[in-house]
Order: sequence, then C-alpha cells, then structure tokens
Amino acid sequence: MNKRIVASIIAASILLIAIAFQSVSFFMNQSFSENTTEMFSVSQAPKEQIIEKGSTANRIVQLEVNGTIINNPGSSSNPFGSGGYQHEQFLKKLEAIKKDDSIKGVLLYVNSPGGGVYESAQIHDQLLEIKEAGKTIYVSMGGMAASGGYYISAPADRIFASNETFTGSLGVIMQSINYQQLANDFGIKFNTFKSGEFKDIMSPTRPMSEEDRQIIQALVDESYEQFVEVIAKGRNMPKDKVYELADGRIYSGKQAVENGLVDEIGFKDEALNALQKKVGGNPQVIKYKQNSIGSFFNLPMAKSLLPNSEVRFIKQLISNRQGPTLMYMYSE
Repeated sequence: MNKRIVASIIAASILLIAIAFQSVSFFMNQSFSENTTEMFSVSQAPKEQIIEKGSTANRIVQLEVNGTIINNPGSSSNPFGSGGYQHEQFLKKLEAIKKDDSIKGVLLYVNSPGGGVYESAQIHDQLLEIKEAGKTIYVSMGGMAASGGYYISAPADRIFASNETFTGSLGVIMQSINYQQLANDFGIKFNTFKSGEFKDIMSPTRPMSEEDRQIIQALVDESYEQFVEVIAKGRNMPKDKVYELADGRIYSGKQAVENGLVDEIGFKDEALNALQKKVGGNPQVIKYKQNSIGSFFNLPMAKSLLPNSEVRFIKQLISNRQGPTLMYMYSE
C-alpha cells in the first residue's frame, strides 16, 4: 500500500472521528441544557461548607487552584465539563469574596504549573481588588506553583511553600508544532488563502520567516514585562532583581525563600494557622463547594468506550486545534 493511500485513510479516519465527537457533544449539550441551566449557572452564588467553626462575622475562606490555569469553555455550565480547575467558577468565587464583608481573610492553595496569560491576569486583578477591599490574602504553595501559578500568588500578603515545592519558571512561552515535513512525506499538500501576509503566522504547514519571529517575540516580551511588573509590585522587589530571577528557571521552596519569592517554609496547615492569628477573633473557616460533576471523558465508562490510546490521542489533537497562545506556563 503506497503512502498516498495510507495518508488518505488516516485523513478520512480523523474526519469521521471529529464528526462523531462533535455530534455526541452536540446531543449531550442539547439533552442537559434545560435541566442543568439553573444547577450549573455561572451567575449562581457559590455554596459554602464550614471547615472550622468560629465567628461568622470574622471569616476565612479557603480557595484552591489545582491544575492548569486555562479557561475551558462551558466547564462551569456543562455537567460534562472539566472536573479539575474551572476558571469561570473560580472567578465567581473571587467575586463573592469581594462582596462578602464577613470574610476577612483568604487562604489560596496553589498547585499549578501555570496557564494562560489572560486567565492568570484575570485572577491577579481580582485578588488585588480583594486586597483593596481590606481582606488579607495568604498563599500556600503545593508541589508546584510555577509561572502563572506564581503570577497569581504574587499579590499575596504572605506566601508559604514547602522545601519540596517547585516554583519560579518566571516568564512567558509560546509554542507551535510544524508538521510540514511529515505532511510532505505522506504526500499531503495544504492550500492556504489569506487576507494578509501574516494571517497564517506560526502555521504548522510552513517555516517561520524572520519577520514572523520578530512579531511573536515582541508579544512574548510585552507579556514578560507585565510579569516582571507584577512580581516587583507584589513582592516589593527592585526590577533589576526580578530580571535576575525571571530567566525561566525553577526554584525549590528553600531557594525561593532565600531569593525573596517566598516568605516562609510551611505547609497548608501552617499557612492557615498564621492567617487565623493575623485575622484574629476566632474566625470561622469555610470553603466553596464545586458545582461540576466532572468530565465525561474522565469517567470510567467513557474510558472503556475509548480503549484505544491512538483514538484518544486523535480526539485530543482535534479538540486542541486552536491558534498559538501566550502562556505563563512551566514546560518540561
């Protein structure tokens, strides 16, 4: 069987799988939209759960950013959305905290390699508004609080990390895959019609020109300067020192304390105890309940329906066919 026939079979298979997944997704959304609109509405106030009893006029709320900081459209309104970090729900919780006068402190647990520049900036700005409302913010870093995970931690009044925490990776990254040679090997040709010279910038089907690289690098540099500014203000650190630290490297928790990126070695419990002392008055400790029932494609039944790892990989490629994105992201 020659390469052209193989390439045609692969292309046809991918197209059929794409149609199948989109059809399933459409009917799922249609079936559940009427029954779940109210249950999973973004405008609905988050429900509370008491962690420790105490004064209801003097409260602390625990928040968690666990996973990649990226907005998965529909995750907060669709019961088959992501079961991990849910951006719209998290922003809703921040808005509720800002408006609740009984909340005096926020303990933010961050366990994330980072994520989107836009999403990280949204969280950062909301946290600044919460501080302006007179509330104290402490951050407890988990196993990793890197790049965008550090970006959202920077406004905190105090940052805790364990010796084993990976943090840092301060900077911006933008990546794309070029599979032009692979396509050529299989005899696949692409027809592109564009309205301007740079409309297909970072296209996976052609080499990048020097002008392309200059345009993309300018975007990366602009976001990097914003990151440096956030750290300098949040940590009250001279920009020259930030530039020295923000070369993309990873730091341990111990190293981060030594270079001023973290205030204290300690786990989540130590951070909570310190915040309780700071707030004073035997504060009640609460958290907000999650509104999603998890991702359909993470359910055991769904995995049994997709036993073939190659099929799942193709599905992922299809769902991830988006334009390049600026990321505050630790990339291994």
